[in-house]
Amino acid sequence: MRQTNNKFSTSTRGKGLYNITREIESWITHQTISTGLLTVFVPHTSASIIIQENADSNVLHDLTEFFQRLVPEGDESYLHNSEGLDDMPAHIRSALTQTQISIPVNSGNPSLGTWQDIYLFEHRIQSHTRSINLHLIGE
Repeated sequence: MRQTNNKFSTSTRGKGLYNITREIESWITHQTISTGLLTVFVPHTSASIIIQENADSNVLHDLTEFFQRLVPEGDESYLHNSEGLDDMPAHIRSALTQTQISIPVNSGNPSLGTWQDIYLFEHRIQSHTRSINLHLIGE
């Protein structure tokens, strides 16, 4: 059993879903592990990682809009707002999603479905540079 890890950054332009599949696939193809388990982790409390449909961009738009309605900015009941009105809502959205996912790797490729890709889900209004940590274990 072998393992390896990597870290890369991606820039966002504010709230929304950012496809990071190609960067991850590119890294996996350069590894000597062809069968195993990949962990994708975002070490931030106001962004998350999800697997979602890649065929219709309306899905990504609708998800972003749904989370906006579910957890709107500016709720005066939030005590935590030191970084702005989107601060606490971003933490709540992150708590409702995931900061890490695990994906099987077979024949040197992540075992995603035909219409699936991996997305960084940015929950803040302002642009950010987000770190993505990858860990691959297998043979």
